[in-house]
Amino acid sequence: MGVLHQYDYLFAIGTIFAFFDAYFLGANDVANSWATSVSARSLTYVQAMCLAAVMELAGCIGVGGHVASTIKNNIVDVDAFAGNPALLMLGMVCTVVSSSLWLGLATKIGFPVSTTHTVIGGIVGFGIAAVGPENVKWIAKGSGIDAINGGVVSVFASWLIAPCLAGAFAVVLFTITKYLVLLRKDPVKRAFFLLPFYFGMTASLITTLLLTKGGSIKSTLSEQVNAAIIVAVGAGVALLVAVFWMPWLWRVIVLKDWQLSYMHIPLGPLLLRRGEVPPPPEGRDNVIRDYYADHLTLEELQAKRAAAGTDTANADPEITMIPAKAEDEAGNASEKPSQTSVSPPRKSLIGPKPAGSNFSPRGLFWWLKWAVLQGVDLDMVQLQKNKKDHLSGDLEMAHAGAAHYNNDVEHMYRFLQMMTAATASFTHGANDAANAIGPYSTIFAIWNSGELSGAKTDVPLWILGFLGSAMIIGLWTYGHKIMVNLGNRITLISPTRGFSCELGSTITIIVATRFGLPISTTQCITGATVGVGLCNGSWRTINWRVVAWIYFGWIVTVPCAGLISGCLMAIIINAPRWGI
Repeated sequence: MGVLHQYDYLFAIGTIFAFFDAYFLGANDVANSWATSVSARSLTYVQAMCLAAVMELAGCIGVGGHVASTIKNNIVDVDAFAGNPALLMLGMVCTVVSSSLWLGLATKIGFPVSTTHTVIGGIVGFGIAAVGPENVKWIAKGSGIDAINGGVVSVFASWLIAPCLAGAFAVVLFTITKYLVLLRKDPVKRAFFLLPFYFGMTASLITTLLLTKGGSIKSTLSEQVNAAIIVAVGAGVALLVAVFWMPWLWRVIVLKDWQLSYMHIPLGPLLLRRGEVPPPPEGRDNVIRDYYADHLTLEELQAKRAAAGTDTANADPEITMIPAKAEDEAGNASEKPSQTSVSPPRKSLIGPKPAGSNFSPRGLFWWLKWAVLQGVDLDMVQLQKNKKDHLSGDLEMAHAGAAHYNNDVEHMYRFLQMMTAATASFTHGANDAANAIGPYSTIFAIWNSGELSGAKTDVPLWILGFLGSAMIIGLWTYGHKIMVNLGNRITLISPTRGFSCELGSTITIIVATRFGLPISTTQCITGATVGVGLCNGSWRTINWRVVAWIYFGWIVTVPCAGLISGCLMAIIINAPRWGI
């Protein structure tokens, strides 16, 4: 039929709002993958954003879906629009408009919502307005899991399935780490024995995730061959870590070798032949940062409030019974210093505004830095701690109820957490970016050809690049709005806890993919964070106000997005026209 030039305005509107949809998807959804790593101080906010940009784009463009569903989850039968493809094009324009508006509002007020459910809500809304509620698939055909893994009911099922599964896996992982490593007499030595195994297990799970949710690149090998690949990758990574990584860690953590850098890792066993470590130069910072800096123990918080005359009589008795410092099985206190340290002042990337005209070379360069870096030049841990609003509660007391474990062990788990966060971001780019790409590719396909291509729509490479870039811009400039309400705002996060959260979420995605369970990555990481928080021994160590706020955002997403999309569609197709 050819290009539908009479609907150029629809294509233009769809293009504009698809960009905003991807922008807010990046700001809202991508931030979830990195919140625990930033909250645990495993990565600075800038480092996390740089890694996120690389991994999300690599996942989106490299292995992202080059074929997308014409209608997400087949919520509305595409054949209902066979006689009028332009009507489906209009519906998808309404979907991206409603999705971008809702995601923008949710990001502004700090709702970490599911972008998958936002798109589903938009499709339900325009479907009801265009073809009636009887043509919307509310529940999938079949019984059992098959019935809840399709249609609108999958949204409601994921509210319970995703956070509970992820929370359970995270609890198991952190409990194993807690009792096999953190509470032992010599936790550093225990960590050295177990770390290669953890790296190998994590690599195997990541390989499984890539084989099952690798976007357009799917494994065509048999299950036996896939299993052999998964085991081989895990064993290979464990061997490499034991041979090359562990000697470097021994020098850095046990011997405090301040002379080593990451460039020395390939030397492997040769590092063990180095001589004694000379004294560090005066004024040199510690090789290992304090991951509990600015987080007060219970004794320190009580002393602080007593000195300030603050009433602590109403503190939860369950929290007051938790030791400020973790003790090993022999009753020895952790090596955490008795006085919680304070984070050193952070140097701004932007710097102070230079004196003089804004149009001078120095002034223009400063404004350029401000435009590029103002969204990432932030101390996210301090923002989470210092933000005071109706969701804050007594966050200091909640954090004080969490034990402080050996800082050297926390540092060792930092690298595992970086590994899991990068993988989660890559798979998000390969799969969840389709929430923005799918509707727009349908708009383009119908406008470009004038007809439907069936249940699947080809996605040109330029759309992947265009919307993938919009997603990264959104994360870079506006992602802090969501991240400030996650991580430490829910419960105290450290590298061991953050690693358990991220790996628990990854395992949930693998299990759900294997058994066809409806889940959302946003809900997985939230459930895992709550599960790890409960491992502190008291439900009071969790900020339930933030959890309720997040859950409320999940509940209202589908109705709000559907209402916006449905109203737009109904008004447009039923509006009076000249001559009619």
